[in-house]
Amino acid sequence: MPIQYLGDGNPSGTVICQNASDLLSFYAGTPAAQPSAVTSVTTTGSDSTTNAYGYTTAAQADAIVASLNAVVAALATLGLTA
Repeated sequence: MPIQYLGDGNPSGTVICQNASDLLSFYAGTPAAQPSAVTSVTTTGSDSTTNAYGYTTAAQADAIVASLNAVVAALATLGLTA
């Protein structure tokens, strides 16, 4: 079976959905609207080994974990990961 391409070679690119509420899925997943934005995390590094994972506070380390979990959930919602 030959490979099929979504794009048509247009130099302006290819858009799949027109807006964030359009439903989309990959790998036969349930179509879903665009996941919400993941909150940016601001951290301050620390050289101390007594701080949480090298961050100034445990809250900063927890915020990174929460943001990463949100990214994983968004990928799963769109069917890009199991």
